[in-house]
Amino acid sequence: MTAALAEPDLLGGPPPLLRARGLTRTYGRGDAAFHALRGVDLDIHRGESIAIVGKSGSGKSTLMHLLALLDRPTAGGVEVDGSDAASLRARDLNKLRNATFGFVFQQFFLTAGQSVFENVSLPLVIAGLPARERRKRTMAALDALGIADKASNRAVDLSGGQKQRVVIARALVGEPSVIFADEPTGNLDTATGAQVEDILFGLQRDRGITLVVVTHDSELAGRCERSVTIADGEIVADAASATAFREVSR
Repeated sequence: MTAALAEPDLLGGPPPLLRARGLTRTYGRGDAAFHALRGVDLDIHRGESIAIVGKSGSGKSTLMHLLALLDRPTAGGVEVDGSDAASLRARDLNKLRNATFGFVFQQFFLTAGQSVFENVSLPLVIAGLPARERRKRTMAALDALGIADKASNRAVDLSGGQKQRVVIARALVGEPSVIFADEPTGNLDTATGAQVEDILFGLQRDRGITLVVVTHDSELAGRCERSVTIADGEIVADAASATAFREVSR
């Protein structure tokens, strides 16, 4: 079942970039069924930073995977910039995901034996871009992250902080509208984690990228303009953070 999407914005503003309605995800059947999400409604607007927080098992990572079209809901639906994902064929869904989203995970998911350049350019290879354009955009992304000099290095030879910069460059290379970051500083020391946070929020601020962060870290969540709390598969709080209030008061 797919929820009715494309509702008008009652305040007359632009429609949300991401819109979830009745989003439900159930694993298993009968007495063994586990309801990871229970009818979640959520709008995420273009250019905002939003933290999805909650205890382990609350459903926050499930919500991110559904919003990012990495999984299909049991019920309900997700609209991405006006396109109802449920109506798309698998090929078109993959194209939409690759063109719209970038991903930064706690586990780096880099191919250890490949070069930094090869890892970062992968989304462009999938998209079928010509080699000259792939090189131009890959080197631009590496330069933006301050690691252009590491292009020929193998991923396995990098430090944790350098690997996360490579991951962010890979997320950025496709010029996404949204970056999903799942515990992006979880494997980093405090100083390196702060640098990675600064990079992510700088991209959101300077390039207008929508930033969706899933985290247990209250300080990281507090840097986002908005915080959504999940408990037992439901949204129990959705509020502007102190960051948003500081911006308004300037």
